[in-house]
Amino acid sequence: MLQPRAARWFEILAARDDATRVLEALARTGLVELQARSGTGIPAELGDVMQPLAQFAELAARYRSYWPDAAQCQPSAFPESPGATLQRARAVVRAWAQDAEPVIRRLQGAEAEAAELQLWQGVLPALAAQVHPGCGLAGAGPLLQVRLFVLPAGVDADAALPLGTPGLETLTAPLAHHGPPRLLVAGAPAALQALAQRVGALKGSAHEVPRWLTGDTDADRRQLDERLAARQAEVAAARAALATLHERHGLGAALGDVARLQWLLSNVDALESGPLFCHITGWCSEPGGSRLAQALHDASVRALLNFPPPPADLGPPLLLVNPPWARPFEIFSRALGMPSAGDADPTPLLAVVVPLMFGYMFGDVGQGLLLAAGGWWYRKRWPVARMLMAGGLVAAVFGLLFGSVFGLHGALPALWLHPLQSPLPVLLAPLFGGALLLTLGLALDGLAAVWHGRWKLWLLTDAALVVLYLALLASFFVPQAAAVATAAMLWFCIGHAVHGERLGAALEAAGEAVEKTLQILINTLSFARVGAFALAHAGLSSAIVALMDAADSLLAKGLVLVLGNALVMVLEGMVVAIQTTRLVLFEFFTRFMQGQGRAFRALPAPPYPPQET
Repeated sequence: MLQPRAARWFEILAARDDATRVLEALARTGLVELQARSGTGIPAELGDVMQPLAQFAELAARYRSYWPDAAQCQPSAFPESPGATLQRARAVVRAWAQDAEPVIRRLQGAEAEAAELQLWQGVLPALAAQVHPGCGLAGAGPLLQVRLFVLPAGVDADAALPLGTPGLETLTAPLAHHGPPRLLVAGAPAALQALAQRVGALKGSAHEVPRWLTGDTDADRRQLDERLAARQAEVAAARAALATLHERHGLGAALGDVARLQWLLSNVDALESGPLFCHITGWCSEPGGSRLAQALHDASVRALLNFPPPPADLGPPLLLVNPPWARPFEIFSRALGMPSAGDADPTPLLAVVVPLMFGYMFGDVGQGLLLAAGGWWYRKRWPVARMLMAGGLVAAVFGLLFGSVFGLHGALPALWLHPLQSPLPVLLAPLFGGALLLTLGLALDGLAAVWHGRWKLWLLTDAALVVLYLALLASFFVPQAAAVATAAMLWFCIGHAVHGERLGAALEAAGEAVEKTLQILINTLSFARVGAFALAHAGLSSAIVALMDAADSLLAKGLVLVLGNALVMVLEGMVVAIQTTRLVLFEFFTRFMQGQGRAFRALPAPPYPPQET
């Protein structure tokens, strides 16, 4: 669990005609990363379709919005060669486009008219309340015309538009009925044209008054409903006609075949392919490989799966192997890069340390439980929220130790102490915890030395630094420990001299020991900020309580308490999260983390449904 696991090398010998289906079956498992042997390139037949496939994007740009959904574009069960597939698909799309073009034009016209009618459907109720029925909006012109302007949400019409200029007259206040504000303006054609340009610059739109608008609200509403129903029927008929054309021309299968080619070119960089067989190689994240074999069997492909030793010149990608409760904390290990095969993965340790540091700095029962509830609510949408849930629960525990509930100290008896009444223990406790954490980091470095086979060198050199660090810490309480620190310094210097087989290495090691010791002592002092933020949290909570006590009414007291706690949770929550991340990455990880491994990246699944066999 502490050591990343290397992915397993696999090789598949597949019939050349089944290669695409084999790749699809592998990708849908989410267990493989493709990697060809050195010197292997992309097959020529795939390279030849790159440019024609890019030209296909021109057809897609014109017609994509009228094509069937991706879920309906199932590729052919038995793929042809890439060139033949693309040629056939382009012919299908062009034949479909020739028949569909008149239908698309009818659909576009009907949709545009329906959208215009729906706009006036929202305006009519408000228009009837502000404009006199006999004003004759539709009959205005040519010297005086009327336009309806739709403004973007949040735009102040008076500030953004020149409505007070000569030649323009605003007939209504903004008509904000179930949507963005709308404004009816009368004026000379030139003035209205200038206003339309200004509204267009603001991402708004201008609309002419319909000729059928009579001013009789009831009659206009009936006529509008009839016209809208007719346009919607035209839209439905046009879409049904397009669906018929999709079926007649086999458009879904053609688009699925093109999507398959695009997926192959995007994800397959190299592949060994011959006249009859195809050699597919890569890495599998499943130790046993049974799910891979089952996927090939279910796909009914002609393929032989084997798990030989990997080529000597290819390094395997790595996977972090952690229990489900610790996986959200893998984000810290990946932040500095993937641990190499011989490095330790501290994720299980961080699953304990990170909530402890967060909860100590944010110790409050009520606030902690609210944070935990928020993390639980969003745990499926954002897996990182599970860290917030753990941190919130620990914060609630420290809230019990500090006797704090929503900043109210004394509402519960403090099981340990009140931070502001005993600040020194609050500052010292994180120092002891930080020293323990850094010692564990040094121990993880020693464990990595054992895995890498350099444990003898570690015993001669870096093991002495561990003893030196612990002896210096102990000397604050036991002065005799200084002698142990001196002996550890000599151990470090002599060990370097023995390893380097020269006396000068001992002098160089002395300077190195001083530098590294000072660094880790400074790292230890950095953990005092955990206690400092715990005191800051308690101080801010006390300030909120003082403001609440100064309020006159019960309502004001409750408002101050609620808003104050909300402010603390937002601001301090961000600050505490940042400080926790900083201590982990820059104080703890520097003791042992190298981050030189290569993470396993699974082949993405195709964006279309599995083909029928």
